[in-house]
Amino acid sequence: MIGNWINDINPYADRVILLKKYVFFTNGQIGVDMNVIPTSLKGLLIIEPDVFKDKRGYFLETLHQERFQSAGLYANFVQDNLSFSKKGTLRGLHFQINHPQAKLVQALTGEIFDVAVDIRPESPTFGKWSGALLSEENKRQLFISGGFAHGFCVLSESAHVAYKCSDYYNPKDEGGILWSDPAIGIDWPVKVPMLSDKDQQYPCLKDLRM
Repeated sequence: MIGNWINDINPYADRVILLKKYVFFTNGQIGVDMNVIPTSLKGLLIIEPDVFKDKRGYFLETLHQERFQSAGLYANFVQDNLSFSKKGTLRGLHFQINHPQAKLVQALTGEIFDVAVDIRPESPTFGKWSGALLSEENKRQLFISGGFAHGFCVLSESAHVAYKCSDYYNPKDEGGILWSDPAIGIDWPVKVPMLSDKDQQYPCLKDLRM
């Protein structure tokens, strides 16, 4: 069950825990109310933006640099990416070696299981993973600091996934880890995914030379 995955991945998920709640005031006007939820890995946070709904539809802010920094989320995003993927697609696990990218990931349509693996050599959680369900319905974002490998799989019929990056994509600097690395042990909800040729050929974490 998806609920079990969330509880295994994020020990806080069975309780509505609010790490930080920020309300900003500008010129006497109430600003954005933003929830920041911790995961089991430092530097990996779930963002719940405030969604303003009315009969026309809804509005939300996907990024406000000053507010993010006030919440302890530091990244200067320089590139926006958008992918479209069919059900069962798995992309990852990707990272850049010398120019690590912080990312802010959101599913604009559909639903994905988004995963990050800690590959920071000095980190006490090196080789550990955490994940979150991101969907058009819950409008959550996953903030991923530099030093993580990232990937996701598509649970809905299709999904548009948007993500911001703190450094430019450099094909000569890209690295990857095999999605099914047994030492990492990600509990992917898609057991027989649709993969690119490149993603099928990545090494396990223990075999990486970084």
